[in-house]
Amino acid sequence: MRIGTFVFYPLETLLSNINSPADLKKLTLDELPKLAQELRDFIIEIVSTKEGHLGASLGVVELTIALHYVFDTPNDKLIWDVGHQAYGHKILTGRKEIFETNRQLGGISGFPKRGESIYDDFGTGHSSTAISAILGMAMASKLKGDSKKQHVAVVGDASIASGMAFEGLNHLGVTDVNTLIILNDNAIGIDPSVGALKKYLTNVKAGTAKDENIFECLNINYSGPMDGHDVKALVNQLERLKKMQGPKLLHIITTKGKGLKKAEEDQVVYHAPGKFDKLTGERVKKPNGAEPPKYQDVFGHTLVELAEKNKNIVGITPAMPTGSSLKFMMEQIPDRAFDVGIAEQHAVTLAAGMATQGLVPFCNIYSTFLQRAYDQVIHDVALQKLPVIFCLDRAGLVGQDGPTHHGVFDIAYLRCIPNMVIFAPMDEMQLRNIMFTAQLGLNGPIAIRYPRGNGVNLDWKNKFERIEMGTARCLKEGGKMAILTLGHVGNEMRSLIQSLNRPELVAHFDMRFAKPLDKQTLRTIFEKYEQIITVEDGCITGGFGSAVLEFANEEGYSKPVKIFGVPDQFVEHGTIPETQKLAGMDFDTLFSFIQSTLDQ
Repeated sequence: MRIGTFVFYPLETLLSNINSPADLKKLTLDELPKLAQELRDFIIEIVSTKEGHLGASLGVVELTIALHYVFDTPNDKLIWDVGHQAYGHKILTGRKEIFETNRQLGGISGFPKRGESIYDDFGTGHSSTAISAILGMAMASKLKGDSKKQHVAVVGDASIASGMAFEGLNHLGVTDVNTLIILNDNAIGIDPSVGALKKYLTNVKAGTAKDENIFECLNINYSGPMDGHDVKALVNQLERLKKMQGPKLLHIITTKGKGLKKAEEDQVVYHAPGKFDKLTGERVKKPNGAEPPKYQDVFGHTLVELAEKNKNIVGITPAMPTGSSLKFMMEQIPDRAFDVGIAEQHAVTLAAGMATQGLVPFCNIYSTFLQRAYDQVIHDVALQKLPVIFCLDRAGLVGQDGPTHHGVFDIAYLRCIPNMVIFAPMDEMQLRNIMFTAQLGLNGPIAIRYPRGNGVNLDWKNKFERIEMGTARCLKEGGKMAILTLGHVGNEMRSLIQSLNRPELVAHFDMRFAKPLDKQTLRTIFEKYEQIITVEDGCITGGFGSAVLEFANEEGYSKPVKIFGVPDQFVEHGTIPETQKLAGMDFDTLFSFIQSTLDQ
């Protein structure tokens, strides 16, 4: 029973008495299955109303209990790759009473976070980092002469197929450090796993794989596969492996969403289902009424529309076909749409290779995930002036996933790359038009960045219009101040301007391109207006506002320029309005500054 922010339990529950792994170790082996049911119920109850990553955490309940039961955490080191499966870990390590604050402003993070708990040994949020990190910790322990310390990383079958995970395994196999990799094989990441390794693991589970085990070929002691929901068997196996020295891998088979029928049946949706009925699993329906489409869906439907007419168009995504809506093309034109797995570097260079042969690749990657392929963007695409079309979903502040997923750096890290064009659509029609324009032919790469969530127009399927590269739009003339916006934030600024005491004093320009800038429009702005304000949903350092200041310096303009964007800090998790306020770019802050400046 929950009262306010406190959770009360009947006295007979096991979970009510567990506030640390030390309490967990007081239980008998026979009590662990009951604890697993209680922990699973607790996760379902909280996430059903507070939202979050559900399926992954439900799938590793028994494993979580077994790991903390057998190993001496936090002295022994435990890393959860990606981390969206770590809810049970958080609950068992002293955060049960505050778990309701998960992903909320001022509350605990949805991912492991070193500053949050001594039990969170490594901060995660992106995939495939755990093997390298745990190997680094194990090598450090060896150098310090601590041979007894255990090092464990839990990695999913989708994450272990990533290049970085392979790099870690490749190094691990030539060491003698005390490291255990738990391969949590549920055949799905966020979408179903893909690739040759997935097929190999399927054969292993079916008993049809060749005699040589791929992990043993890498000099890693392999055990499994075994039932990952048999907590007693897991404890016994982990106790055995704890006594074994050197690199080890335990292959367990689990069901994502285990314990909630709906989550087991629809594992993609119930990865993060939003609010749902904790008893039936039925998702809570949103109020009826038409609303603008999500930018990702505009991208997905538009790509299909263009690809049906242009046979050279191909779509590429690194393991996010549902989240990016490339699934529409995969369903309708499957021979030209490719999910390459969690392999951002490969996705970018694959697109580059296709571009050399006359294809038109739309490489769709979340903004923060493209960070993982930065060298490929520079070396394999931009240096060779290849016309790869990067569609960067989740650009800007994304809300409750927090700093690992806020796409606020892309303008800055792409703007410094020669030959790169950067475009941010203000609405759905602009997104469609730039996609249409890009597929007609470019002299180099373009990055199209758009936010998570809904656009602004119900009627968005406009007739395509070509956009001239490097051109801005004047949305409103004014007499004293010019506001320059980039991307979706222009819609918020349009409303803000109308709320001012004297909106006629304010001009509004949708600059659209962060690179190349519309220099002719900027010259007009600096010559006509007394005050210039730039607004962007990216980092201030090196971003769009910085580009405007660089232009002013080059041209010899000295009029004041005020930049609004994300300051030089990592913004914590919270709702979009809350994170905007943390960044100092919320409606009230902008309104107060603009109104007070006009009143001077």
